[in-house]
Amino acid sequence: MPVQTQLASVAAWNDEVHVRANRALYREKFDAVLNILSPVLDVQRPDGSFYLWPNVQGDDAAFCRDLFEQEHVTVVPGSYLSRDVDGVNPGAGRVRMALVAPLAECVEAAERIRDFITRQK
Repeated sequence: MPVQTQLASVAAWNDEVHVRANRALYREKFDAVLNILSPVLDVQRPDGSFYLWPNVQGDDAAFCRDLFEQEHVTVVPGSYLSRDVDGVNPGAGRVRMALVAPLAECVEAAERIRDFITRQK
């Protein structure tokens, strides 16, 4: 490996400033989104991820389709991201929400999801 690449790698691996900043940013996103969604969804903060995996209590694919159709928010059916093991799909009934957008967009999406769920009840 060229020396320049090695030196760049050392600099990147030694830079913890951006890591701390990203952790703080994701903590803020999780706090805001969980505050909005926890009253209406069975959802927990992950130990280490930028995804939420709430239980939608039913057909995860239909939930995603209807949410997009009514609120223009995209989440992924959990059953699409896992496979059946002994006749059970561990992702079934869950959706994956990625909190990768800016904070304001994550909050707006969470509010739309909350409103969608509230109308379903």
